[in-house]
Amino acid sequence: MSAWREYLVPVVVFALVGLLPAVLSQYWLHIVILILMWAFLSSAWNILGGFAGQHSLGHGLFMGIGAYLTAYMANTFALNPWISLVLGALLAGLAGAFVGYATFRSGIKGAYFALVTIAITEAAVYVVSNWRALGQASGLSVPLVGTGLSRLQFDSKAGFFYIILVLALLAVLLSQWLSRRRFGYRLIAVRENEDAAEALGVDTLMTKIQATALSAALCAVGGTFYVQYFTYVEPRSVFGETISIQILLYSIIGGLGTVWGPIVGAAVLVPIAEWVRGTFGQTLSGLNVFVYGAILVLVMLFMPRGIVGVARSLQRRIRPRREGVEPAASSAGAGDTARERGGA
Repeated sequence: MSAWREYLVPVVVFALVGLLPAVLSQYWLHIVILILMWAFLSSAWNILGGFAGQHSLGHGLFMGIGAYLTAYMANTFALNPWISLVLGALLAGLAGAFVGYATFRSGIKGAYFALVTIAITEAAVYVVSNWRALGQASGLSVPLVGTGLSRLQFDSKAGFFYIILVLALLAVLLSQWLSRRRFGYRLIAVRENEDAAEALGVDTLMTKIQATALSAALCAVGGTFYVQYFTYVEPRSVFGETISIQILLYSIIGGLGTVWGPIVGAAVLVPIAEWVRGTFGQTLSGLNVFVYGAILVLVMLFMPRGIVGVARSLQRRIRPRREGVEPAASSAGAGDTARERGGA
């Protein structure tokens, strides 16, 4: 596929999705908004956790920075949310760079990096829950001072839908760009074999710090959208471990380190979870979390490369048969696996 077609396909797909407000009820439009929001957040995590292979379990920290900064600045200074979005992204990017430097410089990686990110996020919950200016455990509400694009508030869900649709499209295009550029190749090299990457001249420390900062900044943008859409934020709703795990689940189930994995994972999981919550929420509270866990276990057992990985394997098997050629035994070898994990 030529370079321009790789970018054209997402644009066409998202343009078709943009027609949904004309045919969906407000409830189903809300579901699509959630799908796109989680797809965006998961795509942000995927830069660090998928492409670079550094599995953070604390990205709720960066989402929370964007959400809380937006709510605080709106309440205290009546600051425009678009300015808060930029400031939140910058602050979260700096926080991500600091966390990346402090951990990776110390040689922390793998499961230990995941544990450190959990600890940092839990510390954030404690700090914010006792910070009077941030509403403590009660959280903060966003004041409604007007509607329209300039205020990032709308009378109907359609306005929020188009905002998150554009953000999700930009995330997909960014992932597509990374998968074909030098920085993306460095991320994949770090993921596949860090020592070999160092031997080839890749500055693995700086690469991981840059990936953490970029991933964190994008998560903060998602946090700003979250608080503008729901108009309320409290410590556990963003900094909690459940949110951090949700963010990465969609990438793992959809296809870790792929461009479309977070989109596919969110499109499959979010409607299921919302249906379970709506149907059994009164009698079996938290059942949706159990469903997430069950699906994750099944995917790890039977589809370790995620839904996108399975789809590509089937595509490779079907295509040679259509051409009258038996698929080669090596078609699913290590080289192909590495490419499909890092490619579009």
